[in-house]
Amino acid sequence: MKKLLHILFLSCLKATELVEKKLHFKLSVQEKIQLHLHKMMCEACTKYEKQSIFLEKGIASISQHEPVTTDIENLKNKITASLNQNQ
Repeated sequence: MKKLLHILFLSCLKATELVEKKLHFKLSVQEKIQLHLHKMMCEACTKYEKQSIFLEKGIASISQHEPVTTDIENLKNKITASLNQNQ
């Protein structure tokens, strides 16, 4: 019976890992069931999932609208110069 409970019920840490995994990959059937059961009992993880989805959508919309214009080589040179001055 303990083994069955261990398989079905997740800790909040594992549930949040599955929430993040769900945003980028497909969950297995077992993972879907475990996450669903956990969220039925845990309001905090349900809220975490909603917030995580909201953040992912926000990040996606920002990255689509604003191209990155940072000169990486120039930035590397500034950092290197600053490090050399502090030594």
